Amino acid sequence: MRRGLRFVPPALLLLAVLEFAVFVLVGRGIGFGSALLLVFAASLLGLVLLRREGMRAWRGFRAAVESGQPPGQRVTDGLVGLVGALLLAIPGLISGLVGLLLLVPPVRRLARAGVQRTAERRVSSMVAGDLFGPRRVRVRRGEPQPTQPAQPARPVTEPGRAIEGEIIEPGRS
Repeated sequence: MRRGLRFVPPALLLLAVLEFAVFVLVGRGIGFGSALLLVFAASLLGLVLLRREGMRAWRGFRAAVESGQPPGQRVTDGLVGLVGALLLAIPGLISGLVGLLLLVPPVRRLARAGVQRTAERRVSSMVAGDLFGPRRVRVRRGEPQPTQPAQPARPVTEPGRAIEGEIIEPGRS
């Protein structure tokens, strides 16, 4: 079993206990019938949004492929939308709230950026380039690191010379 997967069963159990506790608290506050209706309505909304987000993700993927653009951004956006709709469809107030938050555009952009960074770290740079498009590198010239002996400045075009830089998404600066 992978290292991180051993925490999944206890985390799911903890989530179930938290969902139940929140349901009881909300039920005491607004009434159990109203709380049950709220959970049911959220799940129904999640099922409707699940279909819509799935179709939206598929159309975005096809449009990117047909236009010759890398599909990665559209796929990650669709994935975040699908996860949000799925969490909303799962009965529970906490999961519904998290799912609803993932459907709000600013939160969705943040989540999409996190998913994209994770995907780029886990795949080779060539695959990441195919998925998310070419990357530009911004080079900042500065002093050598203190652990390295000071060397005279060399041209950046020298083969084999490593330079520090940062990855910049195309179209942003």
